[in-house]
Amino acid sequence: MSGAANVVVWGTGKPRREFLYVDDLADACVHLMKTYSSSELVNIGTGQDITIADFALVVAATVRFRGKIRFDTSRPDGTPRKLLDVSRLVKIGWHARTSLQEGIGLAYQFYLDEINRRQQTSGRIISRS
Repeated sequence: MSGAANVVVWGTGKPRREFLYVDDLADACVHLMKTYSSSELVNIGTGQDITIADFALVVAATVRFRGKIRFDTSRPDGTPRKLLDVSRLVKIGWHARTSLQEGIGLAYQFYLDEINRRQQTSGRIISRS
């Protein structure tokens, strides 16, 4: 952790975004290769979205950030909502298994493990707890 007192997020935090854990994406691709033969396009996603503000809180909780999250409303929000229609995918029997909180936690743990691996490789071992 950097110990920063605050972090700045662009915009108001009100736009909504959909996030999909990479292992779920891979699983969906395999499922489609095994079960789907139509020429119709299939969206791969969770079918659930979250505000940028709430997403920032999930990330902050995961990394144990104790500072303040500030929203810079002079910066653009971007598209108000980006949510995929995953009904075709659900109809053929697939849905994401990894929650947003779990996926962020897994990605963060991978990051910490990679930092530790690089430090050990370079001869410096730093414990992160």
